[in-house]
Amino acid sequence: MTHDSRTNPWFAVAIGLMGLIVGYGASAMISGPAAVDNNGGQVAVAPTNNDPTPPAPEPTTGDIPEVDVDNDHVRGPKNAKVTLVEYSDFECPFCKRHHPTIKKILETYPNDVNVVYRHYPLSFHPNAMPAAVASECAAELGGQDAFWKFHDAIFEGTSFDFTAIAKSIGLDEAKFTACTSSGKYDTKISDQQAGGDAGGVSGTPGNILVNNDTGDTQLISGAVPFESFKSAIDAMLNS
Repeated sequence: MTHDSRTNPWFAVAIGLMGLIVGYGASAMISGPAAVDNNGGQVAVAPTNNDPTPPAPEPTTGDIPEVDVDNDHVRGPKNAKVTLVEYSDFECPFCKRHHPTIKKILETYPNDVNVVYRHYPLSFHPNAMPAAVASECAAELGGQDAFWKFHDAIFEGTSFDFTAIAKSIGLDEAKFTACTSSGKYDTKISDQQAGGDAGGVSGTPGNILVNNDTGDTQLISGAVPFESFKSAIDAMLNS
């Protein structure tokens, strides 16, 4: 005697399980990538460039360390009305995708906006902390110009060969190697990350807009589209 498998109760169970698996996979594809450190709760914030309604800016949850245009890594006019403080990770793929948006902001507001880069190395990115240290050593040996050349080489390239990058931008290899192995910048980097935490940053890229006239701040999390920054910046410039 033969049996129609469709009348078998285990057949229905198997079909149900297949549906759950397919549904879960589809949900994961739709929600987009996000890397999470289960130990520290840090995340690399997925871009929302395909999201027609990205999250709106929100007030920061606390005070971030005040911008010091003479000691922070600053790009753009020192007397800008608006500062974008970017807490970033040199190994974060979403920060890499965010890099062109930052450049576009500077190009769009050459007299009104500057950008400050601060370190927020995620613990599950093995190259993040060494890259942060290497960037500080580049600044020590070659000034702010060398820092930004190193910064761009990382975000616009594919290599984490820090010594090769240092040589390519004209830094002394022996001095650079001695600096990166000294540990002298570990505290500065961890302090910057703590400052980001205080302002509500929990992932990268974490962007905080500062109105330098009023002191008002807004947190914009993730690699959101340029238009989201533009609307927030325009509001600050017109306030």
